[in-house]
Amino acid sequence: MFWKFDLHTTSHIDTLLEKDDVTLTEVMDEEDVLQECKSQNHKLVDFLVRPQCMEDLVGYITQEPNDDVEEKIKYKYPNISCELLTSDVSQINDMLGEDENLLMKLYSFLQNEPPLNPLLASFFSKVLSILIGRKPEQIVEFLRKREDFVDLMIKHIGTSAIMDLLLRMLTCIEPQQLRQDVLNWLNEEKVIQRLVDMVQPSQDEDRHSNASQSLCEIIRLSRDQMFQVQGCSDPDPLLATLEKQETVEQLLSNIFDKEKNESAIVSVIQILLTLFETRRPAFEGHLDICPPGMNHPSFSVNQSILDAVRPRLKDFHQLLIEPPKKTVLNTTWGVLDPPVGNTRLNVVRLVTSLLQTNTHIINQELIALNTLGVILDMYFKYLWNNFLHTQVEICTAMILAMPSTQSESPEINRENDQEPIRENILIKHLFQKCQLIQRILDAWGSNEKEQTEGGRRRGYMGHLTRIANSIVHNSDKGPNGTQIQQLISELPEEDRERWEAFTSGQLADTNKKNTVDLAFSDYQMQQMTSNFIEQFGFNDEEFADQDDVGDIPFDRISDINFSLNTNESANMALFEACCKEKIQQFEDAGSDEEDIWDEKDVTFAPEAQRRPSSGSTDSEESTDSEEEDGKRDPFESTNATADDRMEVDSGDGPVWMANFDDIPMDTGSSTAPSAPVSTSPTHKTCTVDVHFSPLFSPKDPLRSNSPVAMETSIETVDPLGVNAPMQQERKVEDGLDPEEEPVSDRITETVTNGSMKETVSLTVDAKTETLHFTLHVDLIFPCHSQRGPDRPPCPFLTGVLRCRAL
Repeated sequence: MFWKFDLHTTSHIDTLLEKDDVTLTEVMDEEDVLQECKSQNHKLVDFLVRPQCMEDLVGYITQEPNDDVEEKIKYKYPNISCELLTSDVSQINDMLGEDENLLMKLYSFLQNEPPLNPLLASFFSKVLSILIGRKPEQIVEFLRKREDFVDLMIKHIGTSAIMDLLLRMLTCIEPQQLRQDVLNWLNEEKVIQRLVDMVQPSQDEDRHSNASQSLCEIIRLSRDQMFQVQGCSDPDPLLATLEKQETVEQLLSNIFDKEKNESAIVSVIQILLTLFETRRPAFEGHLDICPPGMNHPSFSVNQSILDAVRPRLKDFHQLLIEPPKKTVLNTTWGVLDPPVGNTRLNVVRLVTSLLQTNTHIINQELIALNTLGVILDMYFKYLWNNFLHTQVEICTAMILAMPSTQSESPEINRENDQEPIRENILIKHLFQKCQLIQRILDAWGSNEKEQTEGGRRRGYMGHLTRIANSIVHNSDKGPNGTQIQQLISELPEEDRERWEAFTSGQLADTNKKNTVDLAFSDYQMQQMTSNFIEQFGFNDEEFADQDDVGDIPFDRISDINFSLNTNESANMALFEACCKEKIQQFEDAGSDEEDIWDEKDVTFAPEAQRRPSSGSTDSEESTDSEEEDGKRDPFESTNATADDRMEVDSGDGPVWMANFDDIPMDTGSSTAPSAPVSTSPTHKTCTVDVHFSPLFSPKDPLRSNSPVAMETSIETVDPLGVNAPMQQERKVEDGLDPEEEPVSDRITETVTNGSMKETVSLTVDAKTETLHFTLHVDLIFPCHSQRGPDRPPCPFLTGVLRCRAL
């Protein structure tokens, strides 16, 4: 690497700083000024911490640039000044944090009238935030002396950078006691009440949004701190103020007692949703948010919040019926008059959160207002609003799986010998008043009718399928299964029969189709490879010897679990037919070619290459003969009908006949290897009567061209005795005395090749010009008949003889 050899060039800043009259702007014009500052160039740092330079740097980020400056360089110096002040150099931090005059000049930015310049506000917030993190005691003390600090922060809350600065004060102060002092100070300054006052119709939308987000973040940050610091005895005063009943009542009064303003309504609902939000500790110190519909909340919602919301449920219900005026919305598939709108969608979310609390008095109020019925009406009216459909699905699933509250009396009495079952009033309302079952059946039938007429599938059908499955599941295994079954049995007979036919027919078919269709989607969601490399470059281990690196990670393709559970015989039959058709085409195309596995007659060459005797002294001739023997294939296959006889055609010469007979042999010397299949040796003895040509000398020994190790012996006795009966029979046929031993030579070759042992015995009778050929094979692995008809035959005789196992 070039930096190892000190090949970097000297910065021009060092040369520039040697001038006596160098200015701050000249230094800031250098391209590498930021790099040199972060690398703590001593000359540069000493220059920047001069009082006049620090004052100029702060002035750049707090004062509006001149209007006559070109736009593209208008904010050049403010930007560079902010980067230099936030480069986290200790000398700069000390100079800026301990000089009250510089802090006052920095603080003066907040005293400007709104709206603040958003870019300069971001520079100001960034500089003050790093000072809070590096010099918390000095900065907190300085801000507490400014009596108008909280007023100015609330005044400029519409600027996002100022909102970020307020949250920084809650997160960047590490000393626990100092942080608690800051919380108490902000609470005494009534920062929560002032933020609540910002969320009302008289304020602009930016203030609504930023004030609401600030309150939501305060709630989350305070609860996170409660989980992280378990031993802290001091409660969070800001969170306690937010959860007070009067604070929540003030929020609701801001939106309901004045004109309807959608921005204010949505902002207040966002705060309420955060108050209803439950969290639980998660893996490795992180926190999981439990959205509405999930189980196991870490704590219950403060009762004061519910007490403040319950009287306003009728106002929220009215928002569902009469939302703030919205203009007609034209879409590609129709006209929405009125559209759902952000207000009604957030009201539905609030109802979902209220149902999650499972409070009896809240449930009763919702039933009395028939809020669930209105929400279901919206579900079936707005076909394509999946945000709404998701919330309705969560509501129904939660009600079906929700245990009954303790305040509900047991109203369902089974048989006399059984205990009474506590009734869930929400389920009863959903099935009887809202007629959920009938509405599902009607919507499903209407959708199928439209589709058969060429229409489009409705957008809520997927959620409707899951709602129906939730009913079926909870009726069988849910905590309210008995009550659901009884409510279904109380339906009119026609509706009950329709529901039973629907669950066993259309719903089951849809679930089956979804299971198959979504299998590949689940497969795609799995991680198929290792994590993507986020850091590129070289490291020292890549250039070291592999033996020296002991912790090299093994990179491999991750396991992929993918299965399709189908049992469609028609498709399987079609697939098999297509495969056979394709295979048949290949077989037809290659019908002219030879198949080595076909049972066929074998034709031997008419002339045999005469081999030199073993006693020949001509090594060169012997070598040439061996090379020719290695190249020549003594057997030539032809297409012929396979049977138990092998006809050998020598062209114009005599015909050789080969008889194959099974002869049981003693296999005591055979050793079968261990294998999961049967390995009983299979024996085959072949006898071939040969009328040889005079060119072939019976005295010449035969050699094997096999590359395997062999043992060859020339004997005058048949070691196995398998040729004795045939020799006696042949003597009688030739008119010889069986007792008379003709002149003959006998050659025996034993070839051992791993999985088999073959013994070849040749007896040459010169008088009768007959050659007796005996092949004995001991197989120590299964032959074709033991492997089965679908397995390939024994490969040991490939290219030599076709083994037909009988």
